[in-house]
Amino acid sequence: MEINKIKYDDTKKSIIITEGPQGVGKTGFAEYCRETIPFSNLYRLSGTSDKGLTGREKAKNMYYDLLDYLKKLENKDLNLLFDRTFFSEEAYCRMGYKDYQFSDVYFDLVQKLNDIDLNIFVIFLYLEDTNIYKERLQREKTKSFTQFTIDSSIEQQTTYLEMAKELESYNNINPILVPTDNFDTAYKKLHKLLPPLNSKIK
Repeated sequence: MEINKIKYDDTKKSIIITEGPQGVGKTGFAEYCRETIPFSNLYRLSGTSDKGLTGREKAKNMYYDLLDYLKKLENKDLNLLFDRTFFSEEAYCRMGYKDYQFSDVYFDLVQKLNDIDLNIFVIFLYLEDTNIYKERLQREKTKSFTQFTIDSSIEQQTTYLEMAKELESYNNINPILVPTDNFDTAYKKLHKLLPPLNSKIK
């Protein structure tokens, strides 16, 4: 899948969101951006464990408050990095991991994100060789109480790539696709696609 031409204003700071399936390498990418991009702050959001309707309200309120917070930071000299946001909430709902639908809230949140006066990048990580998930998920078993399988990660990947395609219609959101089969190659590609990594503005 191709991506749109990057929309970037070098007079503004950036919001950079990393999304993708379990085992694809989101945490490492978010840390890489934090260490590489000047004046950046990293947030990790895991969503809520409540899968019922009360969980929907918790997620809804949390993410609306988050967007209000981001709006207030438009004029701050700070790049904002996120390891997961409401994109994961929507992906999990689409796959039936939650007992509720979130799409009405999700598309409103996307529009509010689009309206923030910062450069906005949503990095979707994926594997071209999905067999690699098996090895990575084996390594992650000791790190997580939630057990994922290669099939669930592939399903997640399909859902995230569909969501990335949807974002192409927004004028201020840059969906960026980065395969992470080889991390060194992936970081090099990220440098080509993500202007804040190479910006002269500190």
